[in-house]
Amino acid sequence: MFHALSSESMEAFSGNGKAGREEQIGRRIALISMAVGTGLALSKIFVGTHVGSDSITSDGLEAAGDVLSSGVVYAGLWLASRPPDSQHPYGHGRYETLAGLGVGAILLLTGAAIFWHGHTPHGIPKAFPTYALYPLLAAVVLKVCLFVTKFRVGRRIASLSLEADAWHDLTDLLATGVALSAVVLTLIDAQRFYAADHVGAMLIGILICILSVQVVHRAVGQLVDTMPDAGKMAEVRQTALLVPGALGIEKCYARRTGLRFHVDLHLEVDPELTVRESHEIATQVRITIKETLPWVADVLVHVEPAPAAILRDAQRAIGSRK
Repeated sequence: MFHALSSESMEAFSGNGKAGREEQIGRRIALISMAVGTGLALSKIFVGTHVGSDSITSDGLEAAGDVLSSGVVYAGLWLASRPPDSQHPYGHGRYETLAGLGVGAILLLTGAAIFWHGHTPHGIPKAFPTYALYPLLAAVVLKVCLFVTKFRVGRRIASLSLEADAWHDLTDLLATGVALSAVVLTLIDAQRFYAADHVGAMLIGILICILSVQVVHRAVGQLVDTMPDAGKMAEVRQTALLVPGALGIEKCYARRTGLRFHVDLHLEVDPELTVRESHEIATQVRITIKETLPWVADVLVHVEPAPAAILRDAQRAIGSRK
């Protein structure tokens, strides 16, 4: 058995290729998100503190956590874009997964803190001024735009951290909706609906904690080398068998490293072929898979002698075509 692995594998995650461009897009979106989030967080916290609203202040703290998570995403994508080296032959893509895990941890801590803040009573009931709604209404518009952009790009480039940050934007939007409802009720009747402000803050915290568990679960699944879905693995097998001389697939595994997958393939060929001929088939299988399936970063091909039954089937197929 031998391995077919060309020198191109060291360029799979380089900043000069498609993966590098995708990571640059992800980092640019993270920077934009940080700038927008900083403005929203400061305005919410200032207004919430000034008018004495727990729900607005909590929403501002959640927005501040959003800025921090975007910073984690940016750092993860920047580290993941570094090319493979002698100590990291599979590249640095796991930093992107770790960034997704970091976002989940930030969400959990932020949600717990907001819930506790909302649970603790503050001050006495009082009416809120109308301008308390302004930062919340601005946040709704901006967060919808950010969520749609991040989610679409995250799906397109298969970035866990960017998708996690998009879901964070969605919770921020839901949190803003809760805060908006609480403030509107308080504006209607401060004495009657004063508790709505505290309840709104607590609901925001619960929503964030629930989402954090989902984000962490996905990140851990990647860190423990969870296989891609059966459809993707079937694509790898079918693509490999398109190459002349590839008679069968004994085993096929894949693990995610950042934005894409590395595949280990046990390829069955005619045992009567020379080493050079077998190597050429294996190399062509690797090239074909990479060119056909953009979500595959690289393929390590192990060549095995095909069993007699597969050889007979292959010979019959050749005979029937003649």
